[in-house]
Amino acid sequence: MESHNGEADDLPPPPPLNVGDEPLKAEEIKKLSKPKRSLVPRKGFGKKGQPIRLVTNHFKVSLKNTEEFFYHYYVNLKYEDDTPVDRKGAGRSVIEKLQQIYATELANKDFAYDGEKSLFTIGALPEKKNEFTVVVEDVSTGKTPANGSPGNDSPPGSDRKRVRRPYNTKTYKVELSFAAQIPMSAITHALRGQESEHTQEAIRVIDIILRQHSAKQGCLLVRQSFFRNNPSNFVDLGGGVMGCRGFHSSFRATQSGLSLNIDVSTTMIVKPGPVIDFLLANQKAKRALRNLKIKITPTNAENKIVGLSDKPCRETMFTLRRRNGDNGGDSEEISVYDHFVKNRGIDLRYSGDFPCINVGKPKRPSYFPIELCTLVSLQRYTKSLSTLQRSSLVEKSRQKPQERMSVLSDVLQRSNYDSEPMLMACGISIAKSFTEVDGRVLQAPKLKAGNGEDISTRNGRWNFNNKRLIRASSVEKWAVVNFSARCNVRDLVRDLIKCGGMKGIKVDQPFDTFEENPSMRRAPAVRRVEDMFEQVKTKLPGAPKFLLCILSERKNSDVYGPWKKKCLAEFGIVTQCVAPARVNDQYLTNVLLKINAKLGGLNSLLQVESSPAMPLISKVPTMILGMDVSHGSPGQSDVPSIAAVVSSREWPLISKYRASVRSQSPKMEMIDSLFKPRGTDDDGLIRECLIDFYTSSGKRKPDQIIIFRS
Repeated sequence: MESHNGEADDLPPPPPLNVGDEPLKAEEIKKLSKPKRSLVPRKGFGKKGQPIRLVTNHFKVSLKNTEEFFYHYYVNLKYEDDTPVDRKGAGRSVIEKLQQIYATELANKDFAYDGEKSLFTIGALPEKKNEFTVVVEDVSTGKTPANGSPGNDSPPGSDRKRVRRPYNTKTYKVELSFAAQIPMSAITHALRGQESEHTQEAIRVIDIILRQHSAKQGCLLVRQSFFRNNPSNFVDLGGGVMGCRGFHSSFRATQSGLSLNIDVSTTMIVKPGPVIDFLLANQKAKRALRNLKIKITPTNAENKIVGLSDKPCRETMFTLRRRNGDNGGDSEEISVYDHFVKNRGIDLRYSGDFPCINVGKPKRPSYFPIELCTLVSLQRYTKSLSTLQRSSLVEKSRQKPQERMSVLSDVLQRSNYDSEPMLMACGISIAKSFTEVDGRVLQAPKLKAGNGEDISTRNGRWNFNNKRLIRASSVEKWAVVNFSARCNVRDLVRDLIKCGGMKGIKVDQPFDTFEENPSMRRAPAVRRVEDMFEQVKTKLPGAPKFLLCILSERKNSDVYGPWKKKCLAEFGIVTQCVAPARVNDQYLTNVLLKINAKLGGLNSLLQVESSPAMPLISKVPTMILGMDVSHGSPGQSDVPSIAAVVSSREWPLISKYRASVRSQSPKMEMIDSLFKPRGTDDDGLIRECLIDFYTSSGKRKPDQIIIFRS
């Protein structure tokens, strides 16, 4: 070892070795530093229940070529002036052109490109660092199409010249730099149900091949979901938005080997067709139209929408310049409407009273009448859906098992993965039939109600009619708020008190019933809730313990969300919403079961809980945790994600749980608040759960913890 001035440093002598010790070799140190990871083996297979064969949406995968390697290259795209390419979607067309032009220099290799920074080949490229220049015809640059745009001060005489010009071209610099190599043998390990350190990387590569294959077929890509431009897959959700049915496709390493998992998927797209239809149907259209692609007639040129004009088409003016040979030219102020009607000879029926579509730039607009613009198909709608749209999407996305199987079989056939060159080069083949697995139909668990009564299932349901509850709560200091003009509140309250008595729930008379002011029924939901709460605060002597809220709509009530937020998040008041259409004993029982659980009661127990027969759980104090994170809808990137943890309490019971929630960064799946140090204290979710278990289980700490993470 040398010092910075070129002279040797005086190093201390190595430590002495004890007799019998041998120094580790470098190769052995490397082996020690890489712990071998493997799945926890299961102890065995259950045998209870009736055996049954189950059909899964997995297709077996086989592999012939295992000696080759995937070579990973880092992709750096730049414009001619060395500025990075930030335009989304530009990469695929550039790499496709690169492959066509430089096939010989690239050893005729096929590519698997993820559309961003990673490219994979089977076998190495001739050079570790490759640099190329690619010229691509840019069909949708937002440049003015052939028949001109008044915003660009273009004289009509120049149209003929523009028609003869080729599409605008862009020059790109492409750098491919070697990053890593991944052995295909890792896929072989997955086929055997084993996992090596390269398995996930290798599976990622063949997933990218699936994405690229679907992109070549003209599909809209949303991660590993693919959507075809087929009107039979579209369902109208209203508001200019459509649900588009597609499919999710990815390779999965399972205990029985590698398989291709295919499932149905749905995304939201903008309804293709005249822009005016979308504008009239969607109240948020002005914001939603930005960056959408349109076709402009009669040239069928594709452009991106920059925005709308501030004034109607008849009043949107621009300066039209005309050239007269060598004498220069004259100019005139003319409206966009008059320009297209008089100078272009295009009949405009309704554009005059609507804003123009701007496809230019904010400071140099290029306007077109709205009726000449048509929205292109397969454009994602990423704004949040209304309550009615969400409900409609769920309703129209439902499929029966046989219909779903038929759709998935058709998807596999249409996808034609066997023709994909990269999969063929890997030697990967996919079975055409669904994978069948062994299953068991278990007997439904029996419940225990109050007074030691047993409850058995009937048609998949437990019936609590004429049964008492294990631990009944009391409904006191409560009131009724009524947002429905059709409900007979007096009869509903009377029947609720009577049915509660039969279940062992003591329901006091409500303090009052608050009717909504008829003048507020057409107001926004938040205002209706605020007005109702003002009534409650004014008339009640103190904060109620419980509020029964009667809604007019059984589903999709706009009041539901704001009401829950007001009661639970702002005031911490327990509330139960109902929308009674037909009131009978079964309906009242179901409502009371919810109310009892919310007020801290216990409706029933599993029959096994009353005996120390539960394996693992009964013998030693055991806490059961359930964890999940919910995220905002795709269009709500700034909405915090909500992490929730439920934990069992009152061991040895497993039917009683408490819930804890925390907000965290948007779209983050990892729960970051399980352990939250604050000074010398811990403000995390797990500590809350442990303290609650300890206090509710006779001051016992859990000896073991079982976690379910969805």
